[in-house]
Amino acid sequence: MSAAAPPIYETAPFFFNSYDHYTEAANDEKTHYVYSRGKNPTVQIVEEMLAGLERGGACKCFASGMAAVSAALMSSLAAGDHIILVGHIYETTVSLIKYLTKFNISYTIVHSTSVSSVAGALKPQTRVIFMESPTSFTFDIVNIPEITELAKSKGIRTIIDNSWATPLFLKPLEYGVDIVVHSASKYLGGHNDLVAGAVISSQHIMDRIYEEEYELIGGSLGPFEAWLLIRGLRTLPLRMDAHQKNGLAVARFLSEHPAVSKVNHPGLPSHPQHELASTQFKGYSGLFSFELKDSGYEEIRQMVNKLQLIRIGVSWGSAESQIISPNYGYNQQDLKKQHMPESLIRLAVGHEPAELLIQDLNNALS
Repeated sequence: MSAAAPPIYETAPFFFNSYDHYTEAANDEKTHYVYSRGKNPTVQIVEEMLAGLERGGACKCFASGMAAVSAALMSSLAAGDHIILVGHIYETTVSLIKYLTKFNISYTIVHSTSVSSVAGALKPQTRVIFMESPTSFTFDIVNIPEITELAKSKGIRTIIDNSWATPLFLKPLEYGVDIVVHSASKYLGGHNDLVAGAVISSQHIMDRIYEEEYELIGGSLGPFEAWLLIRGLRTLPLRMDAHQKNGLAVARFLSEHPAVSKVNHPGLPSHPQHELASTQFKGYSGLFSFELKDSGYEEIRQMVNKLQLIRIGVSWGSAESQIISPNYGYNQQDLKKQHMPESLIRLAVGHEPAELLIQDLNNALS
């Protein structure tokens, strides 16, 4: 019997018909089903799907995006090493790297995506360059081929968070990146009902991650969550096409609105790195940011509270449009340190009709 949808192997251990079979499997849990913290048939299906999409040697799925980031970083760093963060990186990833300083790992945040700035931050002990493209909240574009060329010339590993573009619009491994990580809670899952992460790389790197960071730390993805992720991947092309079309329509509207001073969407010709983006990406997702004219926290609060259709909430990548700002009204000094405009608002455009989203924004901006 062939099932249209893969079965969910919701089990912790797997049983064996003989002790001989068990001892053989226990000697190589990477290729045998022994315990679902290691290998599970449902999870294996989605891992193979993601490895294929990213053109990687192998993939391991984790219980969250941060679990995936943690595994990638811990497999690449040791005491005494140094890591460079390029541009604005997801704040929880930055917090994790700050946490790693207790293990004598140092870091440098380069508030620029230029290769010369990254080169200027290199140290003899630099072992990792971590990127997001576009960068978090500000949506600057990283010249991935130039960064990877610099890194390889120095024997430095590169890691990129590819959650924004998905493998449909960007395949970083083809540009020479060593490890790709995803928050699969976002576009890959696509329904706001899943927390998951993934790491994709060469078979050699993934073998080591499996044996150490994956099995030992235990942040494995559950079978039901893997099934939800499989469901999301099956509609990924259709959903990303909708996000792209809606996102560009809303971004164009905002770029012409008198209350908006700037729109940070790499798909717009007004974006300072639009040409670079058009050469690296095969499309654009629905996540971008914009800045209000002459505004601070109070203006942002009033505008966001007027919205009726667009929801207030973290995360992004689902059918619902969502909005937040990094300005909480009490963190202006932190924003200055991060080179983040106080008037910045992030918008994740979903699948609602674009004209209704535009109407909602227009009413809120009035």
